Formats: sequence, structure tokens, C-alpha cells
Amino acid sequence: MRFIDEVTMYATSGHGGAGCVAFRHEKFIEFGGPSGGDGGKGGDVVFVASSGLSTLLELRHRPHQKAENGHNGQGKNRHGAGGEDLVITVPVGTVIMDAETGDQLADMNQDNMRIVLLKGGRGGQGNARFASATNKAPKFAQDGEEQQERKLRLELKLMADVGLLGLPNAGKSSLISKVSAARPKIADYPFTTMVPSLGVVAYKNYRSFVMADIPGIIEGAHDGAGLGHRFLKHLERSGILLHLVDISWIPDRDPLAEYEAVSRELALFSTELASKEQVVVITKTDLPQTREHLAEITAWFVGRGIKVFPISSATGDGIPELLDEIARRLWGRAEEEW
Repeated sequence: MRFIDEVTMYATSGHGGAGCVAFRHEKFIEFGGPSGGDGGKGGDVVFVASSGLSTLLELRHRPHQKAENGHNGQGKNRHGAGGEDLVITVPVGTVIMDAETGDQLADMNQDNMRIVLLKGGRGGQGNARFASATNKAPKFAQDGEEQQERKLRLELKLMADVGLLGLPNAGKSSLISKVSAARPKIADYPFTTMVPSLGVVAYKNYRSFVMADIPGIIEGAHDGAGLGHRFLKHLERSGILLHLVDISWIPDRDPLAEYEAVSRELALFSTELASKEQVVVITKTDLPQTREHLAEITAWFVGRGIKVFPISSATGDGIPELLDEIARRLWGRAEEEW
């Protein structure tokens, strides 16, 4: 299944059914009077959030959707049936916006959340409704109300407690596959992760949290370099960011300059995202070149008041300590401190 996180679509509610102009025509009843029924209400456009979905792919293939119109009223005071609602199911975390104005209309951030976005037109009244002492045979009825139509833009933002951030090949996919059942593609070349993925991390005493892995961010992403800023929105809902730093490339590359470059890209994307709490994780400590420069790089971060967690996803070293730190930041304390 393709991961689609942005869709533009047109949604239309149902037109109200028209009221009916009719009169009773029965044997031996000379003046039966008006008997036109009311038209039915048009169907609403309803959005429902579901944790069982993870992509907007289905809406990509159905960009025009319309609720059913209300049925017209009929004679003998028979009212028209209401139109069936159009129910559109989207993944939890979907933000619905007006594509013309950019205004946010709904944030579907809870499972089973339900919102009526466009109301169906009201059905028109039949001529039986207008009979009075001064007008016993009205020859008119109401038309149904017009439907509502809107061009919508849907954006999916993954719901995660912890987001993984870093350059391509920094070890994000290796970490999430080590601590959860997620199985992203892992290889020794950049941009192996092309779409975001979620993993549920089982912590101690049956506690768990959700971790999100997004494609790597490189310097110049705001100008479209690499995969650009497209996937950074999936970190906006994360409570904590793990900034993974790979120092095994020294002296070919400067990991500290790369760390600062990624931080700048966050600020260029969103000041709110840049201000989120970060945990710096130095990866691949099983490699000799990483261990050789670990003390030097750690001292640089500590000198700036940043605590560092060295880990190896290959051997598992340092991962329990990292999970304890995540627990402290999410819930106030690690499991052994309860």
C-alpha cells in the first residue's frame, strides 16, 4: 500500500428534496384539499477518524464525492426520504482544511472522532403545509435547499509520542526496528527510508509508547534538497524528538556541523517544531571509529548543556538507558522509580 499523506478533494452534501403540490382526488369528495408532502433532507458529509487506516490513498483515487440528495415529496401527504449521508473515513491525525482559504476546519486527532463538515440541504415543504383559512388550496410548495460544496485539503500528521530526527543513514530505521515490531528498509546507503513509519515500543510493566521514523533531513531541505521538508510535519505531534547523530564518518564529515544544520532546518520549517524537547543520541557505538571519537563529541554536547545517549542498535548497548530517559520525559519517571 502506498503511503499518501496529502490529498485535495471536492466534497458536496445532498440537495434537499422539493415539496410537492398535490390535491386529494377521491370519489365523492369534491374538494379534497392540498395533500403535497415535504421533500427529504439532503445527506450530510461526515468525516470519521479511524486508527485502522494509515494512508489517504483511497481518497487520492476518489477526489470527487457527493452525499445523496433528498427525495421529493409526493401526493397523499407522503414525505420524501432523506438522502444518505456521505461518510468519509480518514486516519487518526488527519487535518482537514479549506483548500481555497487555508483555514483549518477539523483536526481528527482521536479514534472514532466524528464531525459533520457539510450539512445537507433542508427539504422543501409541500403545499399541505401552507393551507390556511384564507388560502385553502395553495398551489405552491418550497424547493429544497441547495447543497454545500467545498474544496478540501487533507494532510495526515502521524500521531506519535517520540519522533526520530537526523540525517539519512544516521541509524533511525535500525533503532525503531530494534525497539519495536516496525520493519522499515535498512541499508548502507542514504534515503533508504522513503516514507514515515510508526512502531509501538513496549516498555516495562506493560507500558508502551509510539515512535515515528521519517526520511532523513539534509541541509538545504527547505529549498527542496533531498526529500525536502515534506515529512517534517509528521514530527509536529511528537512529544519528544530523538536527534540521532552518526559520528562514524569522522574525519570525512563533521557530525557537529551536520547536527547544527539539521537543527537549522527545523527552525526554517517551524519555530514550534524547533522548540520541541530533544534527546541527542549518538549511534553505531559498536564501530571502532565511533568509539574513538565518542568522548570528544560527547564533551562538545555536554559543554552546551545537552545530555548525550550513546547507543548501538546492532548490539543493544545503551538502549535500555535511552528508553528509561524517554519514559522520564513522557511520564515523569522511569519504571524503576515508581
